[in-house]
Amino acid sequence: MNNSIKSLLAVLFGLIAGAILMLVTGHNPIEGYMYLIQGGLKNPERIGNTLATATPLVLTGLSVAFAFRTGLFNIGAAGQMLFGGFCATAIGLSLDLPRGILLPLMILIGFVGGALWAVIPGFLKAKYNVHEVVSTIMMNWVAYWTVYYVVPAYFKGASLETESRQLPPDAMLHQQWLSDLFQGSYVNLGFFIAIIAVLIVAFIINKTTLGYELKAVGFNRHAAEYAGIAVQRSIVLSMFISGGIAGLAGVAQYTGNASSIQIGILPTQGFDGIAVSLLGANTPLGVFASALFFGLLYSGRGFMNAMTEIPPEIADSIIAIIIYFAATSILIERLIHKLKVRRIANKKQGEQDHVDNA
Repeated sequence: MNNSIKSLLAVLFGLIAGAILMLVTGHNPIEGYMYLIQGGLKNPERIGNTLATATPLVLTGLSVAFAFRTGLFNIGAAGQMLFGGFCATAIGLSLDLPRGILLPLMILIGFVGGALWAVIPGFLKAKYNVHEVVSTIMMNWVAYWTVYYVVPAYFKGASLETESRQLPPDAMLHQQWLSDLFQGSYVNLGFFIAIIAVLIVAFIINKTTLGYELKAVGFNRHAAEYAGIAVQRSIVLSMFISGGIAGLAGVAQYTGNASSIQIGILPTQGFDGIAVSLLGANTPLGVFASALFFGLLYSGRGFMNAMTEIPPEIADSIIAIIIYFAATSILIERLIHKLKVRRIANKKQGEQDHVDNA
């Protein structure tokens, strides 16, 4: 079964389950979904906010998908996003440069920060076969505590110790013309960074020798090594690129959607990126579409709650159920295959019975 069909079925089952939840709690599901969609798409401002919400999800989903396509399970996108965003914020607060120089530098440093945070698990995997799930989870918490202590020590906000100082306007991805285009939404240049990242990753994976080698390592590490591919280098490089993409998510979140970085919080977008990648079948364009859908659900749930008093947790439940069905799509595929085999067998039996009766 085609991956896009699997994803659409997962979404359909999730929406049906959400409708059942609304009925059980005494609400009208048609009205609920109508306001959920309006909350994300009712006017240009809400559309812009949906795009802004989806932006870090595109990048973290792309990060997880890239690693997965090369045989690695990167659970550390949250830590890589946090550290990349912290590095970009530190540059924005420390350097007084023209905007045309400062923003590209912050984006580059954010990418490098996230990449270096992922290289450590990549090296441990390549050199000592330490499972990347364990090491990336551990690096999440190293990033958490690093930011927790460094921000108050060197970048403390004027009124709150739990967040950094506000970034100056020249160090933010916010553009007035873009905000005006979407009638005051907080969409920013991060969305264009996400689009460029999707195109570049799609090109690398599908059109380059590097992408072929990385996929070969993912399919069969020993066969790739036998074919002369530098497996250890490929693993480290894959994690470097994956972490760098997650770092860009941090840049988009902390210098675009927000203007400061808070301590004591691991960004949920890092973990949501796993779900986005899963629903998007680990393909760049699939991840982009999946992230937009998740952005719509997250943006619209508040409006749905305000207009109908349907709990916003219903939207979270829909997302959870969609993830469940996406993860178990192989079971759905087997069920469909079994039904097809049974139908063919019944058809042959009917033909045989017709011949016997004749």
